Amino acid sequence: MQTKLTLRMEDKLINMAKSVAEKKGKSLSKMVADYFNVLTNKEIADEIIELPPNVKSLYGALADSDIDESDYKKYLEDKYL
Repeated sequence: MQTKLTLRMEDKLINMAKSVAEKKGKSLSKMVADYFNVLTNKEIADEIIELPPNVKSLYGALADSDIDESDYKKYLEDKYL
């Protein structure tokens, strides 16, 4: 069953979101529903898979870096060859 949900946001944000939805060929409602699904599924997954404290402290540490797989390969080559 679908139920109507009213959200209050800044006009600028709404207009940008509508533009993104149009580019993706989706309605804004569908895009918000998809986001809520991802958000709730991630929270459920986080509850199921509890990371050890030392790993949890590192989670996301490289999110803003530009390090990729080729950098790691070069590191290994330099170290072992």
